[in-house]
Amino acid sequence: MTASLNLMEIREAAIRAQYPQALALMEGFDHAPRIAKARPASTGTAPAERSPGIPTATGRLFRATTPGLTARSSAAQDGVHLIARISQADPGEALMSPAQASVLQALRRALATAMAVGELYEDRTALGQLKRDNREGRLDPSRRTEFAELLAAASLIGLHVTANMLSFLLAAQASEGQAEVGELEEILTDNPALALQGALWELDAILSRLDGSLKLVPTLTAWCERLMEAVAMRAGTAPRLEAFTSAAYRVEADDFQVNGFTPATHKRSTALTMAFKKPTEVVGNHIAKYQSMKLAKMLMAYDFDKRLNPFAELGGFIFTFMGDGKPGTGKTTLIQMMAGLLNDYCATAGYPFRYANLSTESIDSYQGKSAQNAKAFIREIIDPAVIGFGTIDDIDQLAGKRGDRQSSSGQLEITAVLMESFAGANTVVRGNCTFGMFSNFPENVDDALRQRAGARFLVDGPQSKEDYIDLLSLLLGKRHQIPLGEHDLFAAQEIKKAVAASYDAHSRPQEEALKKVFDSVQGKIGALDTVARLGAYLKAIQEADERFTGRAIKNITDAIKVRAMDFELPDEWMEKPELFLTKDYATKLAMISELARPITVEMVIQEINRYADSEFRYADKSDEAAIDNAVRDMGRMEEAKKRYLEQRGA
Repeated sequence: MTASLNLMEIREAAIRAQYPQALALMEGFDHAPRIAKARPASTGTAPAERSPGIPTATGRLFRATTPGLTARSSAAQDGVHLIARISQADPGEALMSPAQASVLQALRRALATAMAVGELYEDRTALGQLKRDNREGRLDPSRRTEFAELLAAASLIGLHVTANMLSFLLAAQASEGQAEVGELEEILTDNPALALQGALWELDAILSRLDGSLKLVPTLTAWCERLMEAVAMRAGTAPRLEAFTSAAYRVEADDFQVNGFTPATHKRSTALTMAFKKPTEVVGNHIAKYQSMKLAKMLMAYDFDKRLNPFAELGGFIFTFMGDGKPGTGKTTLIQMMAGLLNDYCATAGYPFRYANLSTESIDSYQGKSAQNAKAFIREIIDPAVIGFGTIDDIDQLAGKRGDRQSSSGQLEITAVLMESFAGANTVVRGNCTFGMFSNFPENVDDALRQRAGARFLVDGPQSKEDYIDLLSLLLGKRHQIPLGEHDLFAAQEIKKAVAASYDAHSRPQEEALKKVFDSVQGKIGALDTVARLGAYLKAIQEADERFTGRAIKNITDAIKVRAMDFELPDEWMEKPELFLTKDYATKLAMISELARPITVEMVIQEINRYADSEFRYADKSDEAAIDNAVRDMGRMEEAKKRYLEQRGA
């Protein structure tokens, strides 16, 4: 894959030119905290003496000429010596370990790269000229606001690039250990130099609490994540960042890219150890199986240069889906099948593939940690440098339902992260990844989160007699001599025939409550053959179930667009990359457009019924569960009252 055309190369010479300044920061500087509380005089393992060139506490300090800095805090200066701090992270060792040396190299590299990106930002904006005018005392008063805003933007850029690249470079040393650093306070935006000093001062304070080097890398990684989150939040409302966010930067030697305030990750594939399943090993579940196979091929149409999928542009790409069904109907088998297809396709094309599952281990009792785990899961999958497949199995246990007293704070944190990530203001669907939510009890999933599933897969397992014969034969294997009998093995699993029958079954609703709405609307206005009549049907569904909102209509139209793309990319395209996978984006778009089908009334009715059936099914189960619980509680109270009266009578 070639580099994207919008990438700006950061020259190695430009980075190395910043090494002396970065090293000076790491050797030592004084910083008076302006937001965070000043630390105690004792700083643990850091040496008492100051590095050469660092003024003493009573020495004459530099007076900044930047507007606003004359009002800096007069708190006692506190020396920061990161090289000494990291070198002596393990007091029991006389020599610096390879890991500590690697951390220092990574930190210097990250700081130097951030400074180089800052210079590129100055060149692309008026900041460079305004800084020169300010130094020479001829800054136009009318441009002071612009100058301050540009300095703040450059500060945010410097902080983010430092944390982003440091986290990227330390990924190879990452271990299973985790660390907590708390909320970061000393985030300053007066100018880039002060911003870096404030962040490093707080990092030094965090490292001073370590009792050994084992937690060094996890602590630095946690600090990077917290800093990136805080900076990205401020960047959402900060002005004059267009020059930075509209371009992407690349450091060739490190294979590192800067794409706005999006964290970078390594282009690495996840080593999968699951037992993959072939499509022929999935019995029943025809629509879910067919759409999973289609989705796997859709993902392979992603263009790494354009960072966009033609299906995402044309419509019909499934970013999120929910599979629900009774226990043992084949949800795990579907996951294994789709992950196996993607793994094989990516191996053939030479694409990095990443799979991850958000499990119940992500729920943490520490406030905010569950959300942090969920965000890390989302970031890992949406990385535009890989093909990603993320699953959330048993989502009803993992994500809490708002208003449910049984939901823990950790579960509610995960719900909030998933809702924001799947359909939030900052959600960008590039078409390189998909998320599957699976549950045996979808009625226990928060309504708003469930509606963020763009597609619904009813995982109902084998249904017909032929399905059960096929399944028995498949599971028995070949170590028997039992005759098959009068049966055409796997003929019922012929995908196109089975899917057509499954779609036709949704020409009428399946749920009794929805059947009444459907028959009532048709009885009043006739056949649903116009947009107006279809809209009237949707309104009638909303009157029957108030949870059927505008988001439901969007999900239905997305599903209709998927049906318009109701074709499988030829297997040959997946087996021979030169036929499709390695072609440029415009060619891929044209090839896919030629295969598209027109939208029909039958498609619209079937997709409305499929989606509404699932909502009515969830609502009925939820209501029945609530009634059963209420009856059970009343029975317990009645029995408790009876026993209480008997005891008093005794």
